[in-house]
Amino acid sequence: MASDIVPIRLSLTEGDLVTLWAPRWREDGEEWEAFLGDEDALFAFPEVAQLAAYVRTAEEHDLTDHPAWSVVPDLSVAELTPEETQRYDIIGVPELAAQDADTWTIGELAEITEMIRSLAEVCGLEKVTEILDSTPGFALLNEGTLPFTGREGARLWARMVETIAERWDEVIDTLDELVTTPEVDATALAAAAAEAAALAEREAEQEVLARAEHPDADDAEIETEAEEAAVAEQVAEDEADDVPAGFWEEVGIDPIRITTRDGEFVTLRCYFAERPVFLGSDGKIDVFGSERALARHLAGDGKDGHDLVAASTWSQVVEKAEVGELEVTVDELNSYVLTGIDHDIVEGTLAVDPTQLELATELLLDVGAWADDDEPEQALAESERLGWLVSFVVRPDPTRLAPSPPFDAEAARWRELVEDLGARLREH
Repeated sequence: MASDIVPIRLSLTEGDLVTLWAPRWREDGEEWEAFLGDEDALFAFPEVAQLAAYVRTAEEHDLTDHPAWSVVPDLSVAELTPEETQRYDIIGVPELAAQDADTWTIGELAEITEMIRSLAEVCGLEKVTEILDSTPGFALLNEGTLPFTGREGARLWARMVETIAERWDEVIDTLDELVTTPEVDATALAAAAAEAAALAEREAEQEVLARAEHPDADDAEIETEAEEAAVAEQVAEDEADDVPAGFWEEVGIDPIRITTRDGEFVTLRCYFAERPVFLGSDGKIDVFGSERALARHLAGDGKDGHDLVAASTWSQVVEKAEVGELEVTVDELNSYVLTGIDHDIVEGTLAVDPTQLELATELLLDVGAWADDDEPEQALAESERLGWLVSFVVRPDPTRLAPSPPFDAEAARWRELVEDLGARLREH
């Protein structure tokens, strides 16, 4: 995790929500503190995968200017998962306060109260601050059990417990109103969800191993050990995966994979002022049967003679290819599977994989824009039958009128677009 930005979990009325917190830091002689959000809301998510998808694609929020923010979009789901020490059961405070004033209870209340004070200060929650300042017990929690011993200490504790019983709902309501869950990019969410599922699978495997190795350990010990092992494994894998991907991110060019009925092909694409540009020329995309074949081509005939030579970083790609150091790695978000979608469309909107459809649509539109072919854009406009179906599947909205079957015409139109794209692939 970025050393100055921490993932946290807040338990509120809507359940457990994850967000990011930037503890106090100094910049230009001033102290700052911030949370993921904007001036009007705190952004929090039910799942870590949603948080990961958001930070990887969002452009503007209150943490954008934080000195460590540049690191955050590259973090894995494991690294964005709050540690046990960063989980705050705010809605459970009344139940916690009803227990004896022992070290464990006071310590947990102190951590929760401190986090709520930070939220109140950063977000201007005057009512919350007023409640926490209404009795001295809240301010003394960080001193441990000592302030709450003896007759006077018992009175301090009782007044604080009474305040919680009478007014904690106001704290919860204020925080509930503050929190919002922004929409996240569907493609980024699908990738993050797959990453989270893989992490959960590793945690389950680690738990099985831990039970076998420590049959006498209790469930909490085993779960903690399994989580730590799975997270460590995920972080190690992410660090290893970052090595080949870093070069392509630096040069701003993406290796992509296109799967058609004729097979799987690898090529390159980048964006010039948001306009897509492919490895190719005259509306034809140069594609290859493997990553290695693409790298060999770039070291020879692929040095020039195509549209990507206009990229300012193209010489860096050629230099690596010529010395045999160019590693072509296709990110999952750049894999476009065009097969089978037409058959799914015929069966109905529920049969179509929204992630696969969204990616395929992205590719069709990108190729059309690059080749000066407006046919994909026209066919996929929401005013057209196919475009309306695609929009309904990719961006579902229960208030919108669902497309009506049969969908043979839409499937045929989609098939035409895919066949046109296939005709543009120039295999080497």
